[in-house]
Amino acid sequence: AVAHELSACVGGKISKIYQPSEYDIVLHVRARGTNRKLLLSAHPSYPRVHFTEATFANPAEAPMFCMLMRKHCEGATIDSVSQVGMERVLHIDVRHRDEIGDTYLKRIIVEMTGRHSNIILIDPATNTVLDGIRHVTPAISSYRVVLPGAAYVPPPAQKKANPLEVTEQQFAAAMLDAGDEERSGQHDDTPAKQDKSSVAVHKRLTDRFSGIGPLSANEIVFRSGVPASAPPDGADLGILWRTFHAVMREIAAHRYRPSIVRDANGKTVFSVLELTHVRGETRHFGSVSELLEAFYGEKAERDLVKQRTADLVRLLQNEKNKNVKKLEKLNETLEEAKEAERFRTIGELLTSSLHLIKKGDREIEVVNYYDEELRPLKIELDPQLTPAENAQRYFKKYAKLKNSVAAVEEQMRAAREEIDYLDTLLAQLEQASLSDIEEIRDELAEQGYIRGGPDRKKGGTKKADKPALTCYTSSEGFPIFVGKNNRQNEYLTNRFALPNDTWLHTKNIPGSHVVIRGTGFGEATLHEAAMLAAYYSQAKSSSQVPVDYTLIRHVRKPNGAKPGFVIYERQKTLYVTPDEESVKAMPVSVK
Repeated sequence: AVAHELSACVGGKISKIYQPSEYDIVLHVRARGTNRKLLLSAHPSYPRVHFTEATFANPAEAPMFCMLMRKHCEGATIDSVSQVGMERVLHIDVRHRDEIGDTYLKRIIVEMTGRHSNIILIDPATNTVLDGIRHVTPAISSYRVVLPGAAYVPPPAQKKANPLEVTEQQFAAAMLDAGDEERSGQHDDTPAKQDKSSVAVHKRLTDRFSGIGPLSANEIVFRSGVPASAPPDGADLGILWRTFHAVMREIAAHRYRPSIVRDANGKTVFSVLELTHVRGETRHFGSVSELLEAFYGEKAERDLVKQRTADLVRLLQNEKNKNVKKLEKLNETLEEAKEAERFRTIGELLTSSLHLIKKGDREIEVVNYYDEELRPLKIELDPQLTPAENAQRYFKKYAKLKNSVAAVEEQMRAAREEIDYLDTLLAQLEQASLSDIEEIRDELAEQGYIRGGPDRKKGGTKKADKPALTCYTSSEGFPIFVGKNNRQNEYLTNRFALPNDTWLHTKNIPGSHVVIRGTGFGEATLHEAAMLAAYYSQAKSSSQVPVDYTLIRHVRKPNGAKPGFVIYERQKTLYVTPDEESVKAMPVSVK
């Protein structure tokens, strides 16, 4: 289906080539009067090829493979797009003119084979590898090498029949041939018979025909009415063939029904076949590219963000743990400080009893006139000190502990504030887009958590004075702005928003600043803004999240406060449950 959709590129020209990440190549193609972006991905978990509308943050310096692709393919015309049989391998042939005007052909091979996926550029005239986005050395694979200058060897053939080409007789023979299953028991008749009958009919479809995965096999069996657990030799192969052949005719004629189905357990599956055996919420798409973009786009970006922020998350967690331990120790000190009044009492009792104490005494028992029942109290003494010095010793302990309380409480306040700040950054990293990461890195450098702040400013470009803000449009047409990191939060709240704009934030929970621009909106807009505040917070997965809202004029940043920290008053609180589908359905832009 993808190969057929990409035929729209044939005759088109590749104008630009980028490599936004380790595994992805983006081709800007102008074909049939339209500019389109074609994503080629060799991601080990999300390999795919499709047209895309996504925006990508490209590195300042292009990787070596990207430079090679530009040399051989930028400005080239796409000659053909073809699939290798029914395998997950695409060939994109491009024709280019070199500096002296000679025409040459190059082939981009995209192998979407799970963790071994690759994008390889070869010279088809000599079958020589020019380079691959992932190098495969003899130490990695004994089957083939993917290195510049090596001969291109395709992935191992699966030796399965092409389902678009088989006859009814060949289909029946393939379904009844136990193959390796039968041979695995050739030394013992009983296991061979058990193996032959134990394989369900849908499993035999995936084992014998290329391009048919478990989802497609289950759909074919379901449509045929053959019991899913039936063994091939016990199934009505005539009925199964008719269903199989009808589905293959749909595929051969390129009649696809791209859709994503979410079942009752929340699991999502996608297919270009109409899925009748999966019960759940079905979402149809106008093209395979739209389907793949919807299914993989966010997953792939989250995975990439996770990779690029792993070091920051580790750093922030360590800093948070240090502060948590510091709080525990400060709490212990505070508990000790509660003894201060007891030391003062002892000092006063000793002062009133000096005439009863001699130097060298180790303890004295006095009447505790601070006790209503006037019970006696034993007091330890230092025999090296005079009676007066012993009393002064207890007064000094009292003064030291009394003075330490204020300092300890101040340190505890600072530690709690830092924990809140670190929690906010962790929540922001959890929801950050690729474009947000560098702003968070810059903030951490400025705050002294990582190195590179001053150096980056010297050699790097000047940071944008106005960071880009994500803007949603409410159902009533009001713009709702969301800050996704502290730099955006500070700009949004302290500089961008107007005094009568409405400001929202989750109550006592780290999260984004949200601003409704303008006045006169209704309950729907307020509720949608509160949902955005809850969605872009640490409580994203919770229900009935408290969200405070007030006017911007009642929000201010204290002097010396951490980035993104504000205090506010005259707030009201409402409770919302974040809903991802509702958030995604809202019109969004970047301003």
